[in-house]
Amino acid sequence: MTPDDRVYAYSAVLMGSPILLKLFEHNESLASGVFRLIKLQENTFTVNRAHSDIMAINHAAGRDPVTVSEPVYALIRRAKAISCLPDSHFNFTIGPLVKRWKIGFNGHTIPAAQDIKTLLALTDPEDVILDEQTRSVFLQKAGMEIDLGAIAKGYIADVVRDYLREQQVENALINLGGNVQTLGSGAEGTWAIGLKKPFSDPDALIGVINVIGKSVVTSGIYERYFELDGHCYHHILDPKTGYPLDNELLSVTIVSEDSIDGDIWTTLLYGMGVEKSLAYMSQIPHIEAIFVTRDGRIILSSQRQFTFMPLDDCYRLVTY
Repeated sequence: MTPDDRVYAYSAVLMGSPILLKLFEHNESLASGVFRLIKLQENTFTVNRAHSDIMAINHAAGRDPVTVSEPVYALIRRAKAISCLPDSHFNFTIGPLVKRWKIGFNGHTIPAAQDIKTLLALTDPEDVILDEQTRSVFLQKAGMEIDLGAIAKGYIADVVRDYLREQQVENALINLGGNVQTLGSGAEGTWAIGLKKPFSDPDALIGVINVIGKSVVTSGIYERYFELDGHCYHHILDPKTGYPLDNELLSVTIVSEDSIDGDIWTTLLYGMGVEKSLAYMSQIPHIEAIFVTRDGRIILSSQRQFTFMPLDDCYRLVTY
């Protein structure tokens, strides 16, 4: 139970992260159904299981196309489309570089420049050939890998939301280790979601985001990183250079209807930086962003779908 006795909390560890489900009724059967659904989805999209569709594609790189299930094909098709946008910093073929850096997985050194150059040649999303008729995926070069990790959590969060709706649940929250998707409203009229303070204690917040029936997804350079010679090397890589992105941002949060959009847009906007992102977002009113910058600003693109309550005087709030 949570401190609010109207809300029941259920938890499990799946996808390598703590998963939290909040309901307004005591329903262990429903909670178990949610966790089974997440496990099924995890097995479908993981690169950490030897016999998944994704691993079959990667193992056949440079040799053969692989026919996959409809959900996997649809998600790969969407990931490729986003990766192939002009100047996109979302790239679902960046796996070889991520593995080489090992940031967050005991990687504490900078790869040799030649290694990065060699691996960059294996990260062109245009080299992923899709066949709609056979529902097959072919990686043209040996050594290529696709990884849906940057988009799968959002997809799964939306699948859980849809499942809960089918079960006639009106108010709930699911947190898939950073991807928060909500139905309806929380106990106080909104769901309150904390915005973490970068490079601080896990429970330290710089503000609270209040939403009703929206997704909140945050990506930050403080999640996985190492420091060397006074420089921070984080896990958000620039697909054009193979090195960590270096701009004014510490984190990007997306508020949207669908959590998969949060996954996509945190990555896209991270690569754009604040100024370009704000200009770009004027064309996409269904997506809203919160930027936290190195110079201590919290920048809100707008507040149509959420409200924000700052909690840390060290940060200056700016609204556009």
